[in-house]
Amino acid sequence: MSDQVKPTAMNYDADRPAAENPVKVMDLSLRDGHQSLFATRGRTEDMIPVAEMMDEVGFWAIETWGGATFDTMHRFLNEDPWERLRTLKRYIKKTPFSMLLRAQNLVGYRNYADDLAYAFVDRAAENGMDVFRTFDALNDYRNFETVVKQIKKSGKHFQGCICYTLTEPRLGGEVYNLDYYVNKAKALDDMGADSICIKDMAGLIAPYDAYAIVKAIKEVSKTPVHLHSHFTSGMSPMSHLKAIEAGCDIVDTCMTPYAYRTAHAALEPLVMALLGTNRDTGFDIKKLAAINEVLEKEVMPKYKHLMDDSKISIIDINVLLHQTPGGMLSNLVNQLREMDALDKIDQVYKELPKVRKDLGQIPLVTPTSQIVGIQTVNNVLFDTPEERYKMITAQVKDLCYGLYGKTAVPIDAELQKKALKGYPRGETPITCRPAEVLEPEMEKAKAEIGDLAKDIDDLVLYAIYPVTGKKFLEWKYGVTPAPPEVQPITLDDVKKRDSLVAKAKAGKLVEPKADAPEKSENVRTFNVFVDGEYFSVDVDPTGDFQPMVAAAPVARAAAPAAAPKAAAPAAAPKAAAAPAAAPVAVEGGTPLTAPMPGMVVKYEVAEGAEVKAGDTVVVLEAMKMENNLAAPCDGVVKQLCFASGDSVTKDAVLAVIG
Repeated sequence: MSDQVKPTAMNYDADRPAAENPVKVMDLSLRDGHQSLFATRGRTEDMIPVAEMMDEVGFWAIETWGGATFDTMHRFLNEDPWERLRTLKRYIKKTPFSMLLRAQNLVGYRNYADDLAYAFVDRAAENGMDVFRTFDALNDYRNFETVVKQIKKSGKHFQGCICYTLTEPRLGGEVYNLDYYVNKAKALDDMGADSICIKDMAGLIAPYDAYAIVKAIKEVSKTPVHLHSHFTSGMSPMSHLKAIEAGCDIVDTCMTPYAYRTAHAALEPLVMALLGTNRDTGFDIKKLAAINEVLEKEVMPKYKHLMDDSKISIIDINVLLHQTPGGMLSNLVNQLREMDALDKIDQVYKELPKVRKDLGQIPLVTPTSQIVGIQTVNNVLFDTPEERYKMITAQVKDLCYGLYGKTAVPIDAELQKKALKGYPRGETPITCRPAEVLEPEMEKAKAEIGDLAKDIDDLVLYAIYPVTGKKFLEWKYGVTPAPPEVQPITLDDVKKRDSLVAKAKAGKLVEPKADAPEKSENVRTFNVFVDGEYFSVDVDPTGDFQPMVAAAPVARAAAPAAAPKAAAPAAAPKAAAAPAAAPVAVEGGTPLTAPMPGMVVKYEVAEGAEVKAGDTVVVLEAMKMENNLAAPCDGVVKQLCFASGDSVTKDAVLAVIG
């Protein structure tokens, strides 16, 4: 056994003597745990029941924020992200808070201007953040410069990350080898990192590679080393132990109900494995069991409908082949399902490493995992034998221009040239720090949103997410009512749903009547879907039956892209907007249809404008990546069919050119 982990003869009670060098632990349940397992849908109200209990455990920090939470909270949960921080701080008073900061990407999917980056970090610190776990998807630390200045100015902990990735099954090769990671650690030291995190977002790090990297970094740096490794491949518990043997100072885990699958290793087995050694965590296993009891019985039942129960195994060994993080993988599957193309998932797996190589062997982590993933889907669905990269996303073009930073190896020259043809900023890639070419954003955002943003936190939220942020602020201040789908559910709701499913499965959804009439010739059969199950139901209309005819939906006109006017809270909320319906095309025109489901970001033209074939008409967001959809022919824009922020289905008519 390594000298780093020695068993000692002692009492294993909760008041056992402290270890010589206890392993520190950061809990991820309240952020990365639910982000990984149920799409970041965890609500603040379901964190409060365990907050004070978790504060008593002795964690090095609790991750409460960042990553996808900022996006998901305002977009899908009708929650103010800033309020979550303030609320949890009232319950968790002793344990530091940690967040995942995407460097100059902040909590979004592109690099933002320096003024917005300074403002975001300042507000996060003021609202209660203590540890800023900072990473860049390309490991280009020029993207750290602005946020680190503000982290230090705010007197907070700067944890610098090295995104872990491979081009081979194990550590080595010409790109991502031991020297690569050691040199990155030295660079973080030079930037004044308070701790160094090896961020293994896809669960790729093997135990002996973890040992080698931690040992090598500890030999050149006195900065504490932190290992973050997802469970996806099943290796992370073993990698934790080998990293601890090598001298790793801090590891990430989740409480058991939030652990495993694409989340993280569970805390409790680690506590027991180290019990009585010189790396003993010192945690009280009884306290952990009490927390788990609450999570298991009072919280997790509300989210089980969001959990992927299609697989029996909790391990996905395929991640070692395609290296796609679990959350991104589930998004790809959902996107293909919505496009009736799930049968092409194997082609996506095959194409993905090719796209990644073409784009400079970039690590697959937000946002680059989305950039590679969506471009891969586009290639599989839209490429022809004569042409690859037929539909290039706006983010791939930005990457090729250099707006995300420098890639580990050069981007394929042919692809780069094609992506930058007609690119608005120019066709020659930049080599400077990306934010140097970005215009300030805060004043522009303030002019756009006007009085709807009541304070600096509202303004920052809108600046990062203009479309969904504005919609949230309208919900928040009563301009429009929040739709039912963003409202929370209760345990009573869960019980009713479970009871309904149980009755349906038992064939007792409707009690049969003794005097049931004979079926008429008008009987129709419907498929009824309940929680993934479907049932065939016969429906026989009574009375004067008239055949149903689908009414043509009324087309919605959308304003051209322009700075939104200031919105003042209305005296009474407007009626909730109906889901966007695909309008009927104007006669004599050529429709521009949605090639995939998504959200309309903006129209680049106004009705009545003349366009040439190939001119961008509308920007459609799919899986948080933007696609510029071009006019299919020359002509005049006769109709713009949706508004900014509308969700549309595949094949919906977005515009008509006549």
